[in-house]
Amino acid sequence: MIPLQAFRGRSLAVISAQCSLRSTRLFSVSTASQNAPASDPRTTPKKPHGIDPRWLTMTKRRIGRCMMFGLKPLQIQEAGEVLQQIANDWRELVAGSEGYLTDETRRGLFQQKVAWGEMFLTFTSTCLGHVNNVTYPRYAETARVYYTRNFAMHIDPAHKREWLNLVSSKGIGLILRSITIDYKFPMTYPDKVTVYHKLVHDPTSPKTPHHGFYLQAMIISEARQRPAARVHEDIVMYDYKANKKTELPPFVFEQFKATWKLQEQAKEFWQQRILDIETRVRTLETESWDREDAVEDTGSAK
Repeated sequence: MIPLQAFRGRSLAVISAQCSLRSTRLFSVSTASQNAPASDPRTTPKKPHGIDPRWLTMTKRRIGRCMMFGLKPLQIQEAGEVLQQIANDWRELVAGSEGYLTDETRRGLFQQKVAWGEMFLTFTSTCLGHVNNVTYPRYAETARVYYTRNFAMHIDPAHKREWLNLVSSKGIGLILRSITIDYKFPMTYPDKVTVYHKLVHDPTSPKTPHHGFYLQAMIISEARQRPAARVHEDIVMYDYKANKKTELPPFVFEQFKATWKLQEQAKEFWQQRILDIETRVRTLETESWDREDAVEDTGSAK
């Protein structure tokens, strides 16, 4: 079992998919609704392939229903511990379970405030109530620059100058060939955004472009605690001196290989944490409202 701090602390920087851009129902683990038939508690949850965007909200509601029905002291303690874990690790549960590295030495943007001026305005200066769609590429571009600079400042300082040159027009640099954005919901002011990037393919895979690579980004609404947009970026490695495309430099290739391994480890680790939470919440349900002899605790009349 990989220790938790390996994916949350600074040690992540030194530990040695292509996902569908269109969002599917991110989590094959079901969430119980009030009218849904109870699932068999003996059934082992299947390994998740992703997390439902509303999984956090639904999990909190499920726990809330158990508490409203009535729990014993030990069950209340268990519910509190689960809620505390979700509160502490929600970014990792949402993004880490998809392979995004959320450590402070890896993230692009963190709790960037949404400005009122980023809202969509009509020619009469009337606010239509949501962040302008053209703002999301700026979030992604800014985060991508910081994603690259993180290699220079934290992960591979031995090649600091080379990494910094990648986001300039000196020597070998990065050019965005194309960007695709899948908007999930209209984000509004006030809010904050956090943006993570990840590699789409193992750099040793034949699916990786010969003269570049693909990145995916998750733009998260801190207020909603779920993705506001998903981004797919096609990056080209370009030699400005030779005026032509070029292959990934060896220092980039080696760091991307290590990063890919970390992504896979993070995905496995946080998906397992989700399954653990699902199991604990389901146990609370089957020990409270979702049992044959369940009687709601309405309090004493005395």
